[in-house]
Amino acid sequence: MSSFDDLGLCEQVLQATQELGYETPTPIQAQAIPKVLAGQDVLGVAQTGTGKTAAFSLPMIHRLHLERYSGQHRPIRGLILTPTRELAAQIEENIVGYTKHVKLFSVTLFGGVSQHGQVQKLRRGVDIVVATPGRLLDLQEQGFVNLNHLQYFVLDEADTMMDMGFIHDLRRIIKHLPRDRQSLFFSATMPPNILEFASTVLRDPERVEVAPESTAAETVNQSMLFVNQTDKRDLLVHLLKQDGVESALVFTRTKYGADKVVRFLKRNKIRSEAIHGNKTQPQRERAMKAFRSGNINVLVATDIAARGIDVSGVSHVINFEIPNVSETYVHRIGRTGRAGASGVAWSLVNEDDERKHIFEIQRLMDRAIPLFEDHPWHNGMEEIPLDRGRTGGQPNRRAQEGGDRSGKKKSGRNKKPFNKRHRPGGGSGRGGSGDGSSFGGNRRKKSFKKPNNGGGDRS
Repeated sequence: MSSFDDLGLCEQVLQATQELGYETPTPIQAQAIPKVLAGQDVLGVAQTGTGKTAAFSLPMIHRLHLERYSGQHRPIRGLILTPTRELAAQIEENIVGYTKHVKLFSVTLFGGVSQHGQVQKLRRGVDIVVATPGRLLDLQEQGFVNLNHLQYFVLDEADTMMDMGFIHDLRRIIKHLPRDRQSLFFSATMPPNILEFASTVLRDPERVEVAPESTAAETVNQSMLFVNQTDKRDLLVHLLKQDGVESALVFTRTKYGADKVVRFLKRNKIRSEAIHGNKTQPQRERAMKAFRSGNINVLVATDIAARGIDVSGVSHVINFEIPNVSETYVHRIGRTGRAGASGVAWSLVNEDDERKHIFEIQRLMDRAIPLFEDHPWHNGMEEIPLDRGRTGGQPNRRAQEGGDRSGKKKSGRNKKPFNKRHRPGGGSGRGGSGDGSSFGGNRRKKSFKKPNNGGGDRS
């Protein structure tokens, strides 16, 4: 379909999309919206940044508008569950725009803030609730949430819900939902546990999939850089000072690690903030506002906090630490290269378990991540092979351990970095073009010459 006019949405919803600048539906929208309008349950699989929110929100708003409730008190008829506060707030912002010309009201329910304002809106009556599971259950137990009249149930980022341990909360919530409802599951990946859970909730769902499962966006230029763990922060500063890095999202595994990285970046005069579960909601909102406005150009985040970060124009994603769950890597790099734009993803791989994690990530994507060697802290370890399952999924032991051909272990721990005067962005020198394209811009990374005037070479 070439236009939203072809989808069957009512005039009021179409007017809202036009005012928001929507012209052509994304593939997930073009395929899912007609099925939702037809009343079918939908299992949607699409990468982050492909327009899933509009795919489930627009048809729900259309149907709720046409099926006006005539009672005295406005009941909750639509429920959207999402794993994080940031994603809930983002969805609510979109819904406010979509409902501009219809008489529908919504509320966002999440923890970390006072419930007073949320309760006041519930008492006045709302049609649509966007919620995280914990706060929804809390308000439900207090008697402020009644789901007896629910018609539409949406579970967004279903795989993250499972990763975050929400399965028991989800089951408790679903017990309170009417059996006669329309259910929609949307997710970036669809592993077996999600399919199993979906089969207990959805009724004869239509599966809509616009990209192969667990694949990375084609618009993201990926590279991995081998570096000793102790040198990672220096390499990160080096990368962030490349000319082409306009805004970067840096991922760490832990909250403590995110704070530690930010302190180091600030000491090196790089404007940055951390966002994670230990931050208060106002702190998280201030950091996001500063990142969106460009007051800071680096946001350091944990995976959970990063869900819901929807900032157009993120030029780079940097995996400061490699995730041990392969699907998480796909989610991370999907924060750049959104909506058809190009982006760059760099992964800093240490000499230990992260090699194994990258092996599994490559296997999941069925593609090799190019290795970039020409940076000052390259530790000289062997490339990580791409295994497509022919060898039973076990990485070559020598590749895991970084051994040389004689089988001797080659950890790289005692290696000195290459010439530290190596210029970031390098102009016409060894570092590349000077516009940041020297990293992630060429799949044949081994064609770059390594510096030959420092310690740590392979001789």
